[in-house]
Amino acid sequence: MQNHSSNFWMKLPISLRAIVSGFLLAAVASNVWPLLLVNLGVPLAAIAEAIFLVLYVWWASGGGSPRAMQAARARAFRRGNLSSRRWLWSLIGAVSFAAVVHASIVLLFRFVSFPLAAFRQGYDISFIHSQSLKWLAVVVSAISAGICEEIGFRGYMQQPIEQRHGAPVAVLISSLLFMALHLTKGWATAGMVPIVLGAGVLLGLLARSSGSLIPGMIGHVLMDIGLFAFWWTGIAGDFGERPISQTGVDRPFFIASATFTTALFIVLLAISRLRREVSIYSDLAST
Repeated sequence: MQNHSSNFWMKLPISLRAIVSGFLLAAVASNVWPLLLVNLGVPLAAIAEAIFLVLYVWWASGGGSPRAMQAARARAFRRGNLSSRRWLWSLIGAVSFAAVVHASIVLLFRFVSFPLAAFRQGYDISFIHSQSLKWLAVVVSAISAGICEEIGFRGYMQQPIEQRHGAPVAVLISSLLFMALHLTKGWATAGMVPIVLGAGVLLGLLARSSGSLIPGMIGHVLMDIGLFAFWWTGIAGDFGERPISQTGVDRPFFIASATFTTALFIVLLAISRLRREVSIYSDLAST
């Protein structure tokens, strides 16, 4: 029975297998933390989640069983070492990516009113009474989502499709399904949909151009710390700006616009430099 199931799975198109495995890896793994948080409380849950993530990354990067799939898992994880220059541009790209996302959300809610209740739906952490523990929960939430979703979408889903159909198709598919995973959220208003899709595209390009999931993981975690702390739970404050239809085009709007434009330019520059560094490294390795 097991051999029959394995044969059936291997007969499926590679792209379909990548979509299913990537989506499941992202969705299932990222939901371990909420279950731990509700049942164990912050301190114990954070320790348990840290252990889980270490084991999850170890397995996803090619460790453990089944041994026959270790090489395939390592490829899907994009396992490899980053040179010092690739580390530099990875960090620049990651920070700029997070800035692009948050600036785009600010700009969105300078054109339309901020739906506070929708953004806070499903993110009530009032059962955590200590402010420091709330911050711990936020940081662990961001780390969990960043690691699990990058492994699932930009690793196990996107990488095999890249090999079969090329990067543009792979990035588009992983970005659309990344967006679909988040459409169930209360904050997924019509204006947020293109922002989530755009974030998926940039993360996909970071993974492809760097040859690693690390830049996307860092950027994703930084983005989610801001999302969880400010936009979703409010422990870092509330968004108080009104739409420019009420205030006119003011200084905060110009700052947000400049931040978005500058950060987008920098992240695209980082993606270009990473692609160049990977190309140089590949040429040197082949000589």
